[in-house]
Amino acid sequence: MSDGGRNTTTPGREPAQPPGVGRLARTVERLRRELERAEQAAEGRALIELATGVLVERLQCGPAQAARQLEDLAAGSGRTPLELAAEIVDQAAQDQLTEVAQEFLAGATGRNPGVSPITLRLRTAEAGTLAADDTQAVAESLLQHALAPLGATAVAVWSAGPDASLSLAGAAGFSADEPARWRYVPPGVATPARQVLGDRRTAWYPSLSRTGLPSIGQRDFPDGGRVAVPAGTGGRLLGVLEICWPDELEPQPARVERQIEALAELCAHTLDRGVPSAVLLSGPQDQAQRQMQELVVLADGLHDPALVLRPHLDADGLLADFRIQHANARFVDPAGRPRGAVHGRLFLETYPMAADQGGLLEKIERVHATGEPFRTEGVTLTALVGQVPLPGPADISISRLGDGVLLIWRVEDESAQLARLLQHAQRLVRIGGFEENAVTGKVTWNDQLFLLFGLEPHADPVPLRLLPEHAHPDDDAAVGRFLRAVLHHHRAASADFRLRRPDGITRHMRVVAEPVLDTEGGLLSVRGAYQDISAQHWTEVALAVTRDRLAHTEQQAAERNRLARQLQEAIMPPTRRPMDALGLHIATRYRPAEEDHMVGGDWYDAVVLPSKQVLICVGDVAGHGIEAATDMVVLRNALRGLATTGAGPAQLLAWLNQVAHHLTDNVTATTVCALYDPDVRVLRWARAGHLPPVLVRGERARPLPMVDGLLLGVIADAEYEEAEVQLEPDDILLMFTDGLIERRDSSPQESLQHLLTTAQVPAATLEQRLDHLLTHSNADTDDDTCLVGIHLP
Repeated sequence: MSDGGRNTTTPGREPAQPPGVGRLARTVERLRRELERAEQAAEGRALIELATGVLVERLQCGPAQAARQLEDLAAGSGRTPLELAAEIVDQAAQDQLTEVAQEFLAGATGRNPGVSPITLRLRTAEAGTLAADDTQAVAESLLQHALAPLGATAVAVWSAGPDASLSLAGAAGFSADEPARWRYVPPGVATPARQVLGDRRTAWYPSLSRTGLPSIGQRDFPDGGRVAVPAGTGGRLLGVLEICWPDELEPQPARVERQIEALAELCAHTLDRGVPSAVLLSGPQDQAQRQMQELVVLADGLHDPALVLRPHLDADGLLADFRIQHANARFVDPAGRPRGAVHGRLFLETYPMAADQGGLLEKIERVHATGEPFRTEGVTLTALVGQVPLPGPADISISRLGDGVLLIWRVEDESAQLARLLQHAQRLVRIGGFEENAVTGKVTWNDQLFLLFGLEPHADPVPLRLLPEHAHPDDDAAVGRFLRAVLHHHRAASADFRLRRPDGITRHMRVVAEPVLDTEGGLLSVRGAYQDISAQHWTEVALAVTRDRLAHTEQQAAERNRLARQLQEAIMPPTRRPMDALGLHIATRYRPAEEDHMVGGDWYDAVVLPSKQVLICVGDVAGHGIEAATDMVVLRNALRGLATTGAGPAQLLAWLNQVAHHLTDNVTATTVCALYDPDVRVLRWARAGHLPPVLVRGERARPLPMVDGLLLGVIADAEYEEAEVQLEPDDILLMFTDGLIERRDSSPQESLQHLLTTAQVPAATLEQRLDHLLTHSNADTDDDTCLVGIHLP
């Protein structure tokens, strides 16, 4: 058995030992050679670490940056890192390396003020991180060498997945079962580490319990503080470093913050490579080259324009821009430059407008940092090149592979835009198209039609001849007429039917189809569409029901209004013969509303009482229709009955108010009540929220002085004021309801003034004066009107 090492057996001679001993000897020889190779590897590793330490002192940087610098120098010179490390160590030996080491040791013991204890802890932790074999060892080294002196008691190193999930790569300082509980955090779960991964900046939490966020160690340190730091390198976020304190965390000095950020960068290198960067010689570079080559091959295989980008770092190792590594054959520069003109150029230099706030460059940076792909549709790439827009909206896709970024966009031409608009229109109006070849029997449906029929996209379309099997049996006649018209008579036709879907749902459908004929009139194919008209159908049904209900309601309302008008006219006809009673000449007029539904509760009355006095009154019940008319009858008859008691107008209104408040259903009304005593020619009157009477004496008309009185039915116990007027021969007293003067665009005072002016016009008789007032009334509310005229000859 040969393993590639030195052969110690002489050719042509067999060993004298037994077969078992020979096998043992070969095993010992193999183990010895493996030990030699391990020693050589250890020596090489020690040499590389020594060279890294030299670069740390020479460049005044951390071990991680020195290790990267060693790799870059080796790649640039075409040598292995081990060969270059040997040269650096040899050169350092000639530059008194021993003196440099002694100065560093002096600083470690406090004899050199140029090296602080914090710097020493940081470098010790960096060295431990580079020497660790896995992330768990890195976490333990960070806690022991750098974080425990700061008062921290636990540390967790999270690895970020491409779907924005988190996996616990290493943890130290927690209880035994805590890391197992937090092995994996799915996407979308809000934790301190997940928030930091999304925000891409360090977050300090004085007390975890105040945030309400769950995280590892919340049972161990419920009120403790913690810090979460994004761990990234070269603009890529590979994970999060989370550090826990047992108690509430006070603000930390700036040097501690810088130290923790440096430790997070070390964790990023560990997460990126899995082993210390100084040990990996040419492997990571080869892997990065392979990943970049895979991106190039993938971009060339796409039918859409694509760019392969790689990060461009500045002198401090920070992400500054992206360099265009490759443009595929489909790529067309929006600015009209040839494809080769953009190859190798910086992305921001090529497309400067992409740096706008929230622009394309920011999205590329986020994908490169987090690894979470970005997708969007229908955007305009005008901002990419300034004022030169692409032909149409574009769909953008950004993905990351390794250290490279793949940018893809698909520009919609006019036909694609029309197709997309048609697809959206079909979805909105629930239409699906079909075409059926009459020669081959092949049926073609679009995706929307499968949804309408409740079928899976891979199901067989339903041919027209089988449509009756999917329709409701009651619709067989309509479907049969449609099929005969299209398939046999070769005429365009349509039909409405009920579709019975496989899921048990019945939908109302409309099918429209037209035949495609050859030159001899033979049927070649049928084209058409199905539309789901269920919403329209049920809307029509609901509208028909509502229309029937409305018609019934209108009929009932018309009947009620007709009854109200008949009741109103039966009690108070529009014209009534004048009345002469106890020396008074009384004339009345009633003008009902033009519309039946506006018939209200206006009323008047003039009657000789047993006390040989004349009761004269007008009133207006609130509301319209049959209810107002019946309420009017109640109040009018109640006032007549109360007037037989011989009480005065104020007392009559007080009693009538109690009737309206207690004996009716929330009736309110206004009224004027007057009693005329013929012996002394005195008219006593009171009002309940009504306009006062108007006295026409000579050529002047004026309203009687206002007296207090609340409208009827508002409160149970209302008091009313009474007044009296001494009538003189030829005086005329007018009592009316507001339908005579009410206007929508005038105040009551203006309308009353118009009435006074009209009432002063001379007339031969009282009846002519009342007719003149009705004719020249400027009211515009189409309300009932009652008018009573009293003339003392």
